[in-house]
Amino acid sequence: MIGALLLFVALAAGQMNTLQNKQVVHLQPHSSVVRADFGGKLLELLNAPAVISLPTVPPKLDSQGNAWSVDIKNMGPSQVMVVGTSQFRSRIIVGQTVHVFSNGRVYSLK
Repeated sequence: MIGALLLFVALAAGQMNTLQNKQVVHLQPHSSVVRADFGGKLLELLNAPAVISLPTVPPKLDSQGNAWSVDIKNMGPSQVMVVGTSQFRSRIIVGQTVHVFSNGRVYSLK
């Protein structure tokens, strides 16, 4: 029991460290579009629109040459729907962080 709890705490701390090492970005005021240059970063949403859109054409690489992905953290006060290509939709509840990945054709959650 204690071992499982320690493992959970270690995994949670590792995930928080990974997110803390990423550059934090925000949507521009009155914007609902995730920009392609947000790839590799942590997008924090605070008072975001109910629906935000990923880039229309899924990017393949970020500015560092890595596979394009973005972590999106909803700080509240309401849930947010992230939409991409016709097959991609993800609801983010308050306090949740999702990792959105693109292979250059479609979006997926990792």
